[in-house]
Amino acid sequence: MRKFFWSLFEVVETVAIAVIAVILIRTFIAQPFLVSGSSMEPNFKDGDYLLVDELSYRFREPARGEIIVFKYPGDHKAYYIKRIIGLPGERVVVQDDSVTVYDVDGKEIQLVEPYISGMSIAKNIDETLTEDEYFVMGDNRDFSYDSRSWGPLTKNDVTGLVKFRLWPVSAIDSIKPATY
Repeated sequence: MRKFFWSLFEVVETVAIAVIAVILIRTFIAQPFLVSGSSMEPNFKDGDYLLVDELSYRFREPARGEIIVFKYPGDHKAYYIKRIIGLPGERVVVQDDSVTVYDVDGKEIQLVEPYISGMSIAKNIDETLTEDEYFVMGDNRDFSYDSRSWGPLTKNDVTGLVKFRLWPVSAIDSIKPATY
């Protein structure tokens, strides 16, 4: 009888440690994210299963070209995935089918974006970001609900950096930011 209780205690202890480890990892280090919708096509499709790094941005600032998951500013229960286009203090100009960013010194950064699937819906935007704001856009510009619609994103809303695609198996990959 004593061996039975000792074995039961070891099983309960192992399960408790595993549960605590999963909770700590999901809360502070990484969490899964399921892509829903077509706003990031052709790079991410509906049903892609991603791993989001929640730790990196505790030690450094987000960078242009990185793909992030964040709480939608209009409803913090909803999470979105988009690409960072404009950084704090910059000016973002969307005109016709091009995006131009002006850094904090006013220097023009013309974005060359081979990863997008086009942008034929023209909504002209001229937005200067504060020191805590980011301008994000989906890669499928014609079908993306992003900063062009609801404005800049604050750093507090950023959940983390997309690091890996885990599903579908045929598309498993580590995710690298775009370079400009």
